[in-house]
Amino acid sequence: MALGFVRPARPEDAAEIARIQLATWRVAYRRLLPRHVLENLDEAWLARRWDAAVRQPPGDTHRVLVAVEQAEQSYLVGFAASGPVDAEALAPNEPADALGTGVVAVTDLLVEPRWGRRGHGSRLLAASVDLWRESGFTRALAWVFEGDEASRKFLGAAGWEPDGAGRALDVDDMLVPQLRLHVAVPTEAGEPGEPAAPPADAPAAPPAEAD
Repeated sequence: MALGFVRPARPEDAAEIARIQLATWRVAYRRLLPRHVLENLDEAWLARRWDAAVRQPPGDTHRVLVAVEQAEQSYLVGFAASGPVDAEALAPNEPADALGTGVVAVTDLLVEPRWGRRGHGSRLLAASVDLWRESGFTRALAWVFEGDEASRKFLGAAGWEPDGAGRALDVDDMLVPQLRLHVAVPTEAGEPGEPAAPPADAPAAPPAEAD
């Protein structure tokens, strides 16, 4: 019987996080982003970025979590990253203070496709919400591609809704539309926004940068 759990990422996880990121993007975004962009992403460069994010986060509330499937062996199967909102969370021409205080942004929520529909995405989201609540965040945001129906469905099942903001991500001269979702951080476990066990996992959440 396989068991799954979530824990904070460690520096030695960086290479595997990068591998999962590339594997997931190349499946989830193959119809959304140019093929050559996905094929030319540098796994080693991504691993260095994740190593830095884990070792030297910008602040105490910037967090990277990993999902682990444990059977006869343990496998890293997904990860989530979040932190206080910054300029990357803003819509075009949106004032710097438009989002207010107490807002956290999800920059990544990925489960490798071959490990999908086993509850890993749900556990990552629930564990993230627990940490947001402890840190005093009251609202969470995430940008998703308009064409990423799986991520929109997953987050929608947890109570996330569009907040009316949109933008187009410039990926090698190709404009890919995105919309911003938001949800209130529940004050207690089990409230809307923190799924106990949604039926499906999120295959991907969009990167802040795709090049």
